[in-house]
Amino acid sequence: MSNSNITNTRVFAKDLSFYKYVWCFTIGSIFGVVYEEIIAFIKLGYYESRRGVVFGPFNPLYGAAFVISILLFHKYKSPIKLFLIGSVFGGVFEYILGLAQEIFIGTRSWSYEGQFLNIHGRTSVVYALIWGFFIVLFVKVIYPFISKYIERLPIRPGNMITKILIVFMALNMFVTFSMLIRFNLRSNGFEPLTPLGELYDNVFNDDVVYKLFPDMIPLEE
Repeated sequence: MSNSNITNTRVFAKDLSFYKYVWCFTIGSIFGVVYEEIIAFIKLGYYESRRGVVFGPFNPLYGAAFVISILLFHKYKSPIKLFLIGSVFGGVFEYILGLAQEIFIGTRSWSYEGQFLNIHGRTSVVYALIWGFFIVLFVKVIYPFISKYIERLPIRPGNMITKILIVFMALNMFVTFSMLIRFNLRSNGFEPLTPLGELYDNVFNDDVVYKLFPDMIPLEE
């Protein structure tokens, strides 16, 4: 009787657990792709992929922002304070990621050059405020909504699916980032030194890379 009651009260990914963060990262990554593709469609008038990885409709930038927002800001009660702090965080976050992409991959996937109050083209005050809005949305609306549904998953299938997600997303990001680093080296005339580099050159040639990431542009020399 006692053991049965304990079993019945167990909850999958309860509170701010690691497995809960895995699901939030995945959902945030999908949200980012949907948002970016809607914006791209409005601007361009046609569909264009805005994925951030090779396999699947995921943008890890948004997934990471979702998880970090929950981790850092879940205790904030005031939406206004959360918006202001989230705007600063979002601007810094976007700037650092843009700088890292330029350094390690030699490309840009966004640029705010020419826009009002932009900071080296990597972010701007306007987009920092948009990030602040998204962080309020993440913390106050999306997370409370999805958290209760995540916790309703059966424990055993939930654990199995989460482990699959961890392995899949880790491999997906490793392949993507290492492939893009090889793309940068290839663009600068470096021959592959490993079998993996040769594989990337054959499977992910320049045409394939730009088809996967059409918003990615090389830096001007």
